[in-house]
Amino acid sequence: MRSKVRLWWGVLAIVALAINLRPGATSLGPVLAEVQAGLGMGGSLAGLLTSAPGFAFAVFGAFAVVIGLRLGLAGGLLVAALGAALGLLGRTFVDSVPLFFVLTALAFAGMAFGNVLVPAFIKAHYPNRLASIMSVYTVSLAIGATTASLVSAPLSDVAPGGWRASLGVWGLAALAAAVPWAVLAASERRRRLAEEVVTHRVSGSVFAVIGSRKAVALALFFGMQSMQAYVQFGWIAQMYRDGGLSATQAGAMASLLAAFGVPAGFVMPVVVARVRDPRWVVVLLGALLVGGYLGVWLAPTTTPWLWAALLGVSGFAFPMAMALITARTRDAHTTTQLSGFTQSVGYLFSGIGPLLVGILFEVTGGWDVPLWFLLGSAAVFVASGLVAAGPGFVDDELAARA
Repeated sequence: MRSKVRLWWGVLAIVALAINLRPGATSLGPVLAEVQAGLGMGGSLAGLLTSAPGFAFAVFGAFAVVIGLRLGLAGGLLVAALGAALGLLGRTFVDSVPLFFVLTALAFAGMAFGNVLVPAFIKAHYPNRLASIMSVYTVSLAIGATTASLVSAPLSDVAPGGWRASLGVWGLAALAAAVPWAVLAASERRRRLAEEVVTHRVSGSVFAVIGSRKAVALALFFGMQSMQAYVQFGWIAQMYRDGGLSATQAGAMASLLAAFGVPAGFVMPVVVARVRDPRWVVVLLGALLVGGYLGVWLAPTTTPWLWAALLGVSGFAFPMAMALITARTRDAHTTTQLSGFTQSVGYLFSGIGPLLVGILFEVTGGWDVPLWFLLGSAAVFVASGLVAAGPGFVDDELAARA
């Protein structure tokens, strides 16, 4: 495959897979009641299912580096697409709750591999186009997540098979995404690309970068923004409803908040690439986060759209963190390890955060204590982000400690 054609084929493959890295999770919520009824699933298991993506991304993401080393980046991403496809398709044909969980875990494992390996693939193959390709990647993530949540319930209402068809269509989409990665994996094996040769000489552990202060800070920053996002996805509508909005209004505010993911994907990779020291952006995002929570807490029915917008713009931290993974590394293999470490540690917070907020709400009977917790976490968000976004490279910090 000629170099130019391979690069364009790679962009197609990135878009196709990125669109499929979130629907396995976001398509489930709108039809969760139907899934529970169809499988006879209890409320506690349903709650576990909704918190599973964060924990699964954390656990399986830690193994993505090893997969990338053994199979090459394109080969690893082919496994990611196939794992997601088999899991998403398979779970639509089962009536057993344990088997549904196993197949869901398989799907999330594939998505976790994709989360970690796509930034490394971009670093390796598009070193001079990092900002533009990372923008393509993060926008595609947002489009996939948003589309799945929007069409899941309507599709369940009209499609033969109901919720099974609604969830299964994303398995077919992931299977289609595997096609360009199969072509790239075959080309990678034939040409013995540089990263495949070098990766045999480097560690497969995601903890190989833990000696870098910047790597640890980036993992915390990613974790804090991820926690905020999943707390908002799970609880912000209820906060608005308890504050006085109707269910329809609260849902609209949650949708408005989530809609900012698309422009964020366009903007932040460019900001990270072109602004030499973007630490002021971290401070601004932290201030918006605090302002949004204070508004929801103290004046939820007064300009509720403004508080949702503030929280939505604070979510620009996600594509910023993703862009920093490639921008603060020199070598593609360091990028792979940093991506695995950052996302494995970071996604733990996305699973723990919503559960902790729910527990605090249940124990205290209100939103005061949970919101104090979220406001306090904003300080960690800013402090870790300042270190992560500052000038310098993880590779250099690791070399200095060697």
